[in-house]
Parts: sequence; C-alpha cells; structure tokens
Amino acid sequence: MTALPPSDPSATEPSPRRAPLASAEAAEIGRKLRLRRKRRQLSLKEVSEKSGLSIGLLSLVERGLTMPSVRSMRAICGALDMPVLWLFEGGEGEAAQEADIVVRQPARRRLAYSDNGIQKELLTPDSQPHIQMLRFVLQAGADSGDPYSNDAGGKCGIVLRGRLGLALDDRQFSIATGDSFAFDARQKVRFWAEGPEDCEVIWVVAPPTV
Repeated sequence: MTALPPSDPSATEPSPRRAPLASAEAAEIGRKLRLRRKRRQLSLKEVSEKSGLSIGLLSLVERGLTMPSVRSMRAICGALDMPVLWLFEGGEGEAAQEADIVVRQPARRRLAYSDNGIQKELLTPDSQPHIQMLRFVLQAGADSGDPYSNDAGGKCGIVLRGRLGLALDDRQFSIATGDSFAFDARQKVRFWAEGPEDCEVIWVVAPPTV
C-alpha cells in the first residue's frame, strides 16, 4: 500500500495575513454602513424592513463581525439609498485615516441622474452629520424636476461655471458665474441650467439630505 504524502498545512489553513485583511475590510464596510444609516436617520429596524434582512445580521455587519454577501450588501445599500461602490471608495493607509475629515478628489462619491442630466458629487464625509457640501454639474437644459422642500434647515451655494436658474416658491432668479445664493430649506425649490452651456454649482445643505 502506497503511503500518502504528508499534507501541506498551507493547503488547509488560512494564510496568516489574509484573515486580518478580511477582518479589516469587514470593519471598514461596517463603519461606512453605520455612518450612512445615521446620516439617513434610520434605525436598524427601519433598515431591516427596507432590506428584508434581520436586525441581528445588520448589527453584526455594522460592528464588522461578519462580511455581508453580495446580495445582502446590495439590499443594505438599497435601503440606505447609496451605490454599493461607495463601500469600496476612500483609499487605504493615510487616506483611510483622514477620511472622517478630508475628501480627496479621487475619493469623491458620485451620483448620476441620467434622466435629468444632473451629476452630484459628495464633498463632505458621512462622519459630519450636521452639514453637507456637494458639487452639481448640470448638462445644458438639465432640470431638477418638480419643486421640493425639506422640513427644516438652510441651503446655499455658488455658481462656478455657466448660469443657474433658481425658483423659490413664487420667485425666480438667474444666478451667473461667481454669484452665490442662500435660502430657507423649507421653501419649494427647483433649479436648472440656463443657456447653451453646462452649469457647475457648489451646493451646501444643513442638515444633510443625500
């Protein structure tokens, strides 16, 4: 009878370097999901109802004790109104350590609305719960759609390029490059790109809405 060769421990035992990396990734994903849930002012129960996942699983994920499956990740991100890609943006090393304060340009999170020609970039991290700054790029002719408002707070901004049309309740304004604006977030607002050029705007809102 032929003797079997000794087993190779590396074939059955996890690499000593892979487990810590996996744990660190799970912890970072959990941290981002928890910050996003707080930003959206949702309880675990509400996220559970929206995602169809148990509160217990959501708690484990947020604490970095388990790595969610791709299906669970999509369900959680859907409930939190965020692209799954956001969980893997932000860099490593020094960039990750400063991510609660600094948003480097390559790490900006983006939302593109192809139906109305507006792209949004988040310029502030979710760790700042009281204010949010965004960069809007409106294609020529793009429109925000039906007027909307918030329950409280304020909004302001500055036009960096092009011209912005701004309607507040029954008043209408044309905001040129270099002009700024501010208004009560409880007012009904609608905005659009005026003229043949794209319009670029820095938009600040408190409290955050995205």
